[in-house]
Amino acid sequence: MAECDNTLENCGYKSGVLPRCAPLATTYVPVQGDPEPRYEPEKALARGTLFPGLDLPLGNIVNQDTADVPMAELMAIDFAAHDLSLYLDTHPDDSEAFAVYKDLLALAEEGMQRYVKRYGPICKTDLVNARSYCWLRGPWPWEMTATREA
Repeated sequence: MAECDNTLENCGYKSGVLPRCAPLATTYVPVQGDPEPRYEPEKALARGTLFPGLDLPLGNIVNQDTADVPMAELMAIDFAAHDLSLYLDTHPDDSEAFAVYKDLLALAEEGMQRYVKRYGPICKTDLVNARSYCWLRGPWPWEMTATREA
C-alpha cells in the first residue's frame, strides 16, 4: 500500500485521507477520494465493488470475472439491488431511487422463479413446492473460480 504523508498528491487511489492529528485508538473511516479508476461492470460484479480502492480481498483471494452462467444475471440484479439499498439507507427520501429499487426487487423475484423452474433450487426455501429433496443435485448455481492476487 502506498505511504501517505498527508498530502493528496502522494496518495494512491487505495489510500484515504486522515486528519493530521488523528487521535490514537479512535475509530475513523478515511474519506474516500476521487472515485476513479472504476472497474468495468463484469469485473465489479465479480470483485463486489465498483471501486478498486475499496477492493481489499481477504488473504488476497479474489474471484475471477463472472462466468457466463445462468446465475450471472441474477447475481448482477442482486448486486445492484443491494448497492441501491445501501444508498437508500442514507437517502431514504429519494423516491426515484426507491422506485428503481422496487423494480429491481421485482425483476430479481421473477428471475429467481424462472431459474428455480429450469435449474433447481437456489436456496432451501425453494424446495417448498419440490416433489423430492433435490438440494444436492446439480447443476450448482455458481461456477466462480478464485485465485490469489500478487
